[in-house]
Amino acid sequence: MRGLLILLVVLAIALIVGDRVAVGMAQNEIARQIAADYKLPEQPEVTIGGFPFLTQALDGTYSDIGIRIGDWSDPDISVRDLDVKLTNVSAPLGDVINKRTENLTAETATATARVPYDTVQRYAPAGVESISDSPEGLRVSGTFTVAGIPVPATVFVTVALADNGIVVTPTSIQPAAGGPTLSLAALSESLTFTIPLEKLPLGARLTSITPASGGLHVTAVARTVRFSDLS
Repeated sequence: MRGLLILLVVLAIALIVGDRVAVGMAQNEIARQIAADYKLPEQPEVTIGGFPFLTQALDGTYSDIGIRIGDWSDPDISVRDLDVKLTNVSAPLGDVINKRTENLTAETATATARVPYDTVQRYAPAGVESISDSPEGLRVSGTFTVAGIPVPATVFVTVALADNGIVVTPTSIQPAAGGPTLSLAALSESLTFTIPLEKLPLGARLTSITPASGGLHVTAVARTVRFSDLS
């Protein structure tokens, strides 16, 4: 009886070790393919959730797959701390082995990232010297031209989602000490600008945005993701 118990323990350990080896190989292959498809400078960190992995692989369904990309950029914009989570992934084993993507889908893809303020500033009008978060709100400091006269001031702005990215709109003005009082209407048009962040990898679309220390934290979601549309 003792010998049988030891044998069962050994077999269980062997299965667990084999499962972990298999999931490691799968994670590495997914990371390699994503790096190639999106021309990333290095492979992302991929985590396949659920246990055991082999059961999910044979069934062709995975509860969740996490992809930590880190820094990512396209010709229009750069973001940091990019993470993507896929849920309810359908990937039939035969299609995976033969690298067919037409039947590979995910119910949802949720991406989170940070748009640094220095990136935001690239799209700001001339005169903007710094953008930062503060207890009073998102603050834009600089020297702005009013009636041909350069006037230093701090402008508080809001950020909102739009079809073509993130729209920054001034809401109030704090003149520099001893400086003239400025009209919000005078600066509103010239200080309203758009950050072109229409989508993130894996087809995700922006759903929320929050100013925070170090940048704008954004979340994007895609539903019924087909991997054949992403390559």
